[in-house]
Amino acid sequence: MNSVNFNLMKLKTFLLLSCLFALLPSQAQQTLQGNRFLTFNTVVRVNQIEVTRDKNDGEDEATIHTIAYAKAFREAIVAGWPGASITWAFSWQALFTELPEYIKIRDYARLCHEKYGDDVTFIPGGYFANAYNSREQVNKDLHDALARVSEFMGNGFRPKSVVAGFLAAENLQFLAEKENIHVCQGNIWSQYAIDNQDGDGSICYPYYPSKEHFCKPAQSKADFIDCVNLDGWTCDFLAARREGFKEGFNSRMGVGPIETIRNHGPKDGLTQMIATTAVHFDKGFELNGFAWVTNCWEISLINPIGHLESLTAWLTEIRKRWPDAKCITQGDFGLLWRKEYKNNDKINYRFTQTGTGIGGSDKDKEISWFMNKDFRLAMLKNNNGTDEKVIDFTRYDIPAKEPQQISRNWSLMGIINQKQTRPQDTPVPLKNLAEPNRKLIAKRYPELVRH
Repeated sequence: MNSVNFNLMKLKTFLLLSCLFALLPSQAQQTLQGNRFLTFNTVVRVNQIEVTRDKNDGEDEATIHTIAYAKAFREAIVAGWPGASITWAFSWQALFTELPEYIKIRDYARLCHEKYGDDVTFIPGGYFANAYNSREQVNKDLHDALARVSEFMGNGFRPKSVVAGFLAAENLQFLAEKENIHVCQGNIWSQYAIDNQDGDGSICYPYYPSKEHFCKPAQSKADFIDCVNLDGWTCDFLAARREGFKEGFNSRMGVGPIETIRNHGPKDGLTQMIATTAVHFDKGFELNGFAWVTNCWEISLINPIGHLESLTAWLTEIRKRWPDAKCITQGDFGLLWRKEYKNNDKINYRFTQTGTGIGGSDKDKEISWFMNKDFRLAMLKNNNGTDEKVIDFTRYDIPAKEPQQISRNWSLMGIINQKQTRPQDTPVPLKNLAEPNRKLIAKRYPELVRH
């Protein structure tokens, strides 16, 4: 074979392979618009809430973090969604301990990265880093822990995101500018009076945070942090409007296993998880052009709750009802969003939900949410369309400020807040809002103020 024919053969082979690779799904080829996404995180820890490097608030969980549980958890996901990629988040102690089971779990996470494309990262402060640490200390923890992840993962590995629960604006800025990480699960949408930190006031889909407050979307280039801020758990919008456990309900109910499977049993729990998913994958997809559901299931939940078959069933049902849905790491999802949105100017998220009748998801109510760069607005009405009132109006075009001292309450409370913890939070008809507020709403949604 002469050199000309050999080069022609190489060219044909190259073109054929290029065509084949073009048909394969990949992060580079995926687009945000027109797709439904699930992101799934897990947390590996030694103690229940490792609030600092050497202080814990909660139970010792070392005995229930075993390689057997970790494998059972990951295999339950494979059984329900064979091609899924997830995110593993290790606490400080889980990263550095030399206990044999944790060494095995770290090794297993590395294998899952190689086999399934999983991401591996750090969770600072057990979801509540800023409630127990200075911003300076959180930055030190992020830097040292991310270096540790790269060390045990090897081959130049770098996490695509961080799982943080809540994270202050200054720490999000540190991730973007010093660690070159541009995605963070840095807010828990609507959380108030549950667990160890409050943080209601943000929008529930991706946004670039303001330097003033992590719950506030950036308003300008000078205010902009280049780290996509993501919610941690998709919640039922009707349940989430309550304060903590008010009226005997759990305001965090949605797709999480504690509030669904544990509290309501496998049958109703799974029904609620699917219904919450459908809010986004059906009507939400129609309204927003893409859809996103996110969940976090700690490894420690496998022992007291079990029900891995419910996890498999949920994932199986998602694939059955929405076969085009994609389960990718939260880092990949955030970077897809970042590729399409260069700032917050085009954000316009809308959601509508009727209650399921399970827990705090009132069957006789319908809620509508409107979320953008300027404000978030929630309207609640009866299913027959009567008595519609504003239950939340939070403006983002006015100054905001995070706590300057270590504190539990990091919420961004607006003019009216859905949790109804202040006298001013009493729901009102939209026409009763002050004129400047109605004008701001009219700029985005003129149809809402015409009647």
